Amino acid sequence: MSVRAGETFAAARALADIEALLAGPVPVTGPTAAEGDPETGEWTATGGEGFRVIPLWEGDPLTGVYAPEWNDAEDAAEAHLAALVWELDRRWGPHRAVPLHLPLLRRQEGAPVEPLFDALFDEDLYGDLSVWGPVGGTDRWVGVSVGHSDGDAPLVLAALVSTRPVTVPDER
Repeated sequence: MSVRAGETFAAARALADIEALLAGPVPVTGPTAAEGDPETGEWTATGGEGFRVIPLWEGDPLTGVYAPEWNDAEDAAEAHLAALVWELDRRWGPHRAVPLHLPLLRRQEGAPVEPLFDALFDEDLYGDLSVWGPVGGTDRWVGVSVGHSDGDAPLVLAALVSTRPVTVPDER
């Protein structure tokens, strides 16, 4: 669960959160660490060397949910993502798609993956990324994704900022 659980999606708030993330501090060094609300323990952010990831929205848990409600939940999450991608494309130009299936396969095989991808997977963010960068006259890259861990987990929409290029991993 994230601190966004139970909140209604608001594109304006999500965009403001992305702008704040872009302007905010990013760890230069150090290990990857997830942060949680001190009272509830709900996920608030993850930071690591050169990146930061935050939740923007979290849907309802899908426990006991089947089609068509399941499809409706996925459609709603994808619509939230599409609205953000559209707005960010308008601001920064066309995004690049960064599929995560290769780093996920590597991780499942026990091979090392980039810390940013590890951080996304640790928060059950397995959806492909829409990425822009560098943006706004900075050296920073921004990405958004939606995903969930399993059938019962809520869908989560998240954003990241990175001081390094976020690109399609090679197939090595």
